[in-house]
Amino acid sequence: MPELRKDPIVGRWVIIATERAKRPHDYHPESDRSIESGGVCPFCPGEEHRTPKDILVYAGAGPGRDWAVRVFPNRYPALKIEGGLDREGDGVYDRMNGVGAHEVVVETPDHQKQLADLTDEEIARVLAAWRDRILDLERDRRLRYVMVFKNHRAAAGASVLHSHSQLIALPTVPKNVADEMKGSLEYYQFKERCVFCDIVAQEQRDRRRVVHENGAFLVVEPYAPKFPFETWILPKHHRSAYEDCPPADYLALAGALGVSLRKLRRALDDPPYNFILHTSPFQDRHIPYYHWHIEIMPTLSPVAGFEWGSGFYINPTPPEEAAAFLRELDV
Repeated sequence: MPELRKDPIVGRWVIIATERAKRPHDYHPESDRSIESGGVCPFCPGEEHRTPKDILVYAGAGPGRDWAVRVFPNRYPALKIEGGLDREGDGVYDRMNGVGAHEVVVETPDHQKQLADLTDEEIARVLAAWRDRILDLERDRRLRYVMVFKNHRAAAGASVLHSHSQLIALPTVPKNVADEMKGSLEYYQFKERCVFCDIVAQEQRDRRRVVHENGAFLVVEPYAPKFPFETWILPKHHRSAYEDCPPADYLALAGALGVSLRKLRRALDDPPYNFILHTSPFQDRHIPYYHWHIEIMPTLSPVAGFEWGSGFYINPTPPEEAAAFLRELDV
C-alpha cells in the first residue's frame, strides 16, 4: 500500500510508492562519456594556468604534489563579486545586480580519485576549505548566505569529472533554506526544542533508518525522503552554523561523509549524485532552532510532471529498506 509521509521540518509531503518498489540493482547510472572527452583536464596539477588565480591553497605532500586542495573563482560564474546590489522595483517586479561569489574547490590533485576514494584526513582538508571560504565570505556585508554543493557525474550536472565541489555566495537567502528556517522556528516555538535535535534523538532510539554513526555524527535515510536512497548526515550536538564546528568534528564528519559515499557507490554502482550543505544564514549564525546538516541525493529517478505540478515527490524505495541495505554493506 502506498504511503503519504510528511517532512517534519518544511511540511512537504512525499509519496512512498511501495507498489513501484525498486531495489538497488534496478537503478542504472548513465554514462559520463560526454564529459570524458576533450583532452586536458584544467583541474589537474600542471594545468593551473587554465583556471583563474587561486583564492586558497592547502599545500600537498610528496614529489609533484604542490597542492592538496585548491579554490579559485569559477571561470563561468553564476554571480560576480564586483559591484553594488542596486536593488530596485518595477511595479510588482523586483530586481538587483547579480552580486555574489562562485568558487570551485578542487578536492584532490589525483584525477583518478573521487571524494569517496580519499582518506578521512584528505576529506577533512576539503571540509576545512569550505569552512575557511565561508568565514572569509561572511565578512562581505553584501552577502547573506553561502551554499556549498557537489555534482557528481554528468547526470547530476558535473561538467568536469575531476573531483570538485562548489560554493555560491548569495545576497539573499534561498527559498529552500528560508522554508527550512521557517519550519524549524515554528517547531521550536511550539515545542521549545530543535526539530533536528529531536530527529537525531528519535532515529538513535528507533535505528530503522540509521545507516552509520560515529561519536559526533549520525547518518540516516530521512523519514520522508524526496528521492530513493536520499541520505542525511546530522551532527549529534546542536550547532546552527557549519563554520562553528570544533576542529575535531571536521575529521569525524569526513569519516561519516566518506562512509556514506562509499556505501552509496557500492549499493548503486557509483550513481550520479548531488549533495548540499544546509547551514544557517550569516545573520542567524547562533540560533537554537536550526541545525546544520548535509543532504546527499542520488540522481536515480527524474522529477516529472506530477512532482512539478503538485510539490509532492514520488519515491519508490522506502527509507527503512534503503537504510537496511546500506547498513549491511562493508566499505
